[in-house]
Amino acid sequence: MSDAASAQATRATIGDSEFDRDSTVTCREPGVYDIDLPAGWTIFNAVNGGFLLAVAARALSDALPHADPFSVTAHYLTASTPGPAVVRTEVVRTGRTLSTGQASIYQQDADGNEVERIRVLASYGDLDSLPDDVRTSAVPPVFPPIEQCFGPDDSPEPLPGASAITDRLFMKMDPATLGWALGAPSGKGEVRGYFGLADGRDADPFSLLLTVDALPPTAFDLGLTGWVPTVELTAHIRCRPAPGPLRVSITTRNLAHGFLEEDAEVWDTAGRLVAQSRQLARARLT
Repeated sequence: MSDAASAQATRATIGDSEFDRDSTVTCREPGVYDIDLPAGWTIFNAVNGGFLLAVAARALSDALPHADPFSVTAHYLTASTPGPAVVRTEVVRTGRTLSTGQASIYQQDADGNEVERIRVLASYGDLDSLPDDVRTSAVPPVFPPIEQCFGPDDSPEPLPGASAITDRLFMKMDPATLGWALGAPSGKGEVRGYFGLADGRDADPFSLLLTVDALPPTAFDLGLTGWVPTVELTAHIRCRPAPGPLRVSITTRNLAHGFLEEDAEVWDTAGRLVAQSRQLARARLT
């Protein structure tokens, strides 16, 4: 049994998993939180942007009267590295159904100067209080059975961009969007796959913020390689996900002048659209 399969069998729980431990912040004083960003969530030696979003979201969940992120927008200012960091939050507005706050993650550079890594503006509420009414034209993407999909463990060579974070994720990619891994990208700018955490922990609003930025970038399907750093990312959490692996579909329609947009949809096992996102990212053209 592989390490990922063994972890899935053990099944960590929400609140007691590696993701929870690694993304938890410690309140130093009101509005100020400490965290040691772990090396286990890096890609190309930088901490993954979705993981950073979850860190900032946890701090805001503590600072605001509402616990659940509804809409989270982040601007990534400088690359975050493993090591000590400080999250500073500010309450912008509080209301009965929604509260808004902002958060920034800071680290020190080699000279001891404080550098802002990411700035977040977010609205929070209570997902469990939302009405059940849903009127949508969105339809879940069609996926092959999970046993017909492929993950990093199935590749004879490391996938482009594979790094420490890969060991912490459960990913099985739709073969129709995996041509880039075999040197034959489709050029359509599509990536689809099943997603979860390797230790079997079910998804919650915080891990959904990781999910929207954890699959291989669509730039790979356009024939590009290398790091695709996020410039700005907005995620919408629509409801609390049902247990089980998520289905994630990411597309891009426009790579121009070295930048591309990525639109992500995340569907749960109950067939509900539980999260959406759009980000602007920088792509290396050579």
